[in-house]
Amino acid sequence: MDETSGTGGKIVVFGAGGRVGRAVVAEAAARGLGVTAVVRDPARHPDLAGGGVELVRGDATDAVSVAALSAGHRAAVHASARLDVPSEEHYTATALALLAGLAEAGVGRLVTLGIATTLEGPDGVRLMDAPDFPAAWRAFSQGHVAEFEALAAGAGPGLDWLMVVPPLELDREAEVTGGYRTAVGRVVDGPGRISHADLARAVLDEIEVPRHSRVLLAVAGDL
Repeated sequence: MDETSGTGGKIVVFGAGGRVGRAVVAEAAARGLGVTAVVRDPARHPDLAGGGVELVRGDATDAVSVAALSAGHRAAVHASARLDVPSEEHYTATALALLAGLAEAGVGRLVTLGIATTLEGPDGVRLMDAPDFPAAWRAFSQGHVAEFEALAAGAGPGLDWLMVVPPLELDREAEVTGGYRTAVGRVVDGPGRISHADLARAVLDEIEVPRHSRVLLAVAGDL
């Protein structure tokens, strides 16, 4: 099976040890895809290995590490987060490293995870720009804006990328419906809640059959 197009092949997941990363790894493995699960400290996540999943040490902010770990994979997922460094610094560095490393490795598809506060609400204003938006959330939100802008400005024609954005109520205890609703650039109409499993399903659907490119794709659980 071709590693870069069609169904099958391998994917690499950066930030595989987090809740969303783990859900993506599980969904990919369930679909029969080979997975390279990248974490900063494999000793903390021994349960990830096995069943078609290779657990490795890596750094999504290092282009050399990204290139080495991504070679031979059809697509990459970025689900990492850092709370010990400034958000904008982390997400900008990660975007730049992914752009360079994936290009070097010849990987043609990247799906990265965003945050709902960067989406437009029903009034056409981004949630993070509302007057009553909590100041404590602004830096983290701006980090995802910086990541999106870096990808938009720096991605060449060889990389088809997408930012998938869950609702504010991203809940591993939410009902797994097996489906989801989408909207481009704005909050999905109706109740905004989704399980980690359904979010992972949306991510993998966009890897196996890409339908959106270079946009914020909001997802929410089925009604």
